[in-house]
Amino acid sequence: MFRIGFGYDVHQLVKGRRLILGGVHVPHPRGLAGHSDADVLIHAIIDAIIGALGMGDIGRHFPDSDLAYKDANSISLFKRVMTWAKKGGFRLNNLDATVVAERPKLASFIQMMQENIARAAEVSTSIINIKATSTERLGFCGRQEGIEAFAVVSLVGIEKHEGPDYKDDPENSD
Repeated sequence: MFRIGFGYDVHQLVKGRRLILGGVHVPHPRGLAGHSDADVLIHAIIDAIIGALGMGDIGRHFPDSDLAYKDANSISLFKRVMTWAKKGGFRLNNLDATVVAERPKLASFIQMMQENIARAAEVSTSIINIKATSTERLGFCGRQEGIEAFAVVSLVGIEKHEGPDYKDDPENSD
């Protein structure tokens, strides 16, 4: 069994918040607004994995109306989603993601992001690819109003399964 998922997220840049991308604190005068730590990269990756599992989207599982996720560490949420994938009989085959930001420049932080994600997913960094780009000053990213991220993941089956089984997670009891 082979599955592909696509994820997207965007958050506004604001004063008074730390900028967290890929679980890395990136020094910058502004951070991303959001209910959790607003890690736009991890949110896009989570959404891609949830999509590949056919489980809806990130808002369904980690709603911004739930105080349990206020200032939540997105890497912790990512680990939970990876647990769902494993319970469903899948492992991460590869991940390709792009962060779009005019500033700050992210090249020196990419390796740390890849290492954080690989460690959380319990995979080799060789299957984690993170890129950063700007929009050449066009659009909301170019005006430095926000940062967006795109992610594509492929999951591969590791055993016979009936599909994702995330019902055992007490955070997802409906």
